[in-house]
Amino acid sequence: MKIIELVLDEETEESGIDAISIVENPAIESDFVALSKQQEFKLAQIDAEKQILLGALLIPNKTIFRTGLEGDYYIYFSKETVAKASQLYLSRGKQNNSTLEHQHSLNGLSLVESWLVEDEIHDKSRKYGLNVPVGTWMGAVKVNNQEVWDEYVKTNKVKGFSIEGYFADKMERPKENIKEKMSDTILIDKIKEILSKDAKK
Repeated sequence: MKIIELVLDEETEESGIDAISIVENPAIESDFVALSKQQEFKLAQIDAEKQILLGALLIPNKTIFRTGLEGDYYIYFSKETVAKASQLYLSRGKQNNSTLEHQHSLNGLSLVESWLVEDEIHDKSRKYGLNVPVGTWMGAVKVNNQEVWDEYVKTNKVKGFSIEGYFADKMERPKENIKEKMSDTILIDKIKEILSKDAKK
């Protein structure tokens, strides 16, 4: 099965991330931590007044299963692409673009904090129990939409972030942009191991 790296096509203005979606099954397999005054969330005391979701937005070298006209394959993003995508998202002023399950546009959600993990031990993500690799794009999203908070966050209907946007397929179609919405993922090393075993048979 093919493993394809997706990259930013810097010659195309539409290339990059359009929105952050809150979803039940995040592609990167990393849930967010909800910070609020409600007791359902154990980290409530960290920020008692604000309704904030904190979690991984994009993890480098994490493979994502896709199916298309030519069959099944996996995609992934390098550390460099994750870094560039995070910078472009903010420099283009898209921090208020959000959706629910990649289906419905949402109002009142804003990316208020963004950083790349640089240290395995001393990163802020560790304070919240998020054990993500170096190079991960982390974000804190303020939820100024009480309906979304009450109906989706408090009820645990959404558990993490997922990105959507346009990227170029480095291996197959370097100049063709593909709109990607994340789906189920597994580690790239595991896939390579499986492919290696299949080749030996």
